[in-house]
Amino acid sequence: MHTKAPMPMNTPFHRTARSLRLAEPASPPELNKAQTLADVPQVTQQLVTHLARTAVERDKAGGHAAAEKQLIRLSGLLALSIPERWGGLGGSWPDVYAVVRALARVDAPLAHVFAFHHLQMASVLLYGDIEQHERLLTQTIEKQWFWGNALNPLDKRTLALATSGGFRIRGQKSYCSGSVGSDMMTFSAWHEPSASALIAVVATQAQGVDVRSNWDAFGQRQTDSGTVQFNDVHIKQADVLNAPGLVPSAHTSLRTLISQLILTNLYLGIGQGAYETARQLIKDDGKPWFTSGVQRVHEDPFILHRLGEFRVSLRAAQAVADDAASQLQSALDQGAALTAPERGDVAMSVSEAKVLAHKAGVEVSSQFLELTGARSTSDKLGLDRFWRNVRVHTLHDPVDYRLRDLGRHALTGQYPEPTAYT
Repeated sequence: MHTKAPMPMNTPFHRTARSLRLAEPASPPELNKAQTLADVPQVTQQLVTHLARTAVERDKAGGHAAAEKQLIRLSGLLALSIPERWGGLGGSWPDVYAVVRALARVDAPLAHVFAFHHLQMASVLLYGDIEQHERLLTQTIEKQWFWGNALNPLDKRTLALATSGGFRIRGQKSYCSGSVGSDMMTFSAWHEPSASALIAVVATQAQGVDVRSNWDAFGQRQTDSGTVQFNDVHIKQADVLNAPGLVPSAHTSLRTLISQLILTNLYLGIGQGAYETARQLIKDDGKPWFTSGVQRVHEDPFILHRLGEFRVSLRAAQAVADDAASQLQSALDQGAALTAPERGDVAMSVSEAKVLAHKAGVEVSSQFLELTGARSTSDKLGLDRFWRNVRVHTLHDPVDYRLRDLGRHALTGQYPEPTAYT
């Protein structure tokens, strides 16, 4: 499936030779529901149009985007990564990443929430057994569940205490993307006797689960990344996806690489959105600098040079990201036959893509304002959100360690140990 890149202008403009001013938002277009994989490009474009209308205002307001999450439910795209045998659309991860990237061009926080729903679907598929697949995935379709995440691997404050028939969960989790307003969550809890993590599912409204909407970063303001407090929550054995002490296989450890390519495509989509915004503003209203010696903006050599640089960096990042996504899907398709070296090769490709998208997203989202000029810093336009969103998110884990891993592999052939980040 290939989705046509939408024009990621987050609000319509009326343009004059002297000013930029906001136009009145148009009436929302009809939103169809994706019934098959063939419907996904059109429905994605409709959803992009919806989200773009209010992206600036919602970025300023922050908080929980309940209405927009409901639109995502109605779109049918929550079923994208769920296999057809359980009622889903049967999309591949390249399909999912294409939608994530399209949404991120206009609304990175909602793209994040959408992507993390599908990350939890991957968690069920990779860690769960056939009964859990059928039960949880079928109900996700039937009940239109929106999944959140409380699986922050570095936060070990949440403890899993063994009980008869399951576990009792006690403690707090931070950076829980998509938890606010979700129906179900996957979560991890530290099991001290085995010095390992339990991974399980829980209903967000279950007794003892307290989701707190306290995310206050200067970017990605509507990712619903609250804190989750577990107050002696009982988890049945049937809801445990990955028991404590269970060593992950090469195949199950692909979850990390799925999540890292989610971040990669978020950064890439933000950079593409910033680039297209700059291109359109310059094309419609740009003026050459008065000492440039030219009369028209498309003759200004420095503007042309910088736009060319942006395009090259984004194109390179996209090519490597798409290649990594293809490799990842092939590895997933191998199932239990996947070997550790094969998994390592995918990890190297994912790291390459992550580094390129990180750099392109940060550079384009900040430097494009140098081409659009002082008028583009108007608060009404909200163009700073591209940089704020990508800058907050690229702090997720340091790319310096990815470059270290890539350099070490070049000299020794050594792959990084599979972790929740590599």
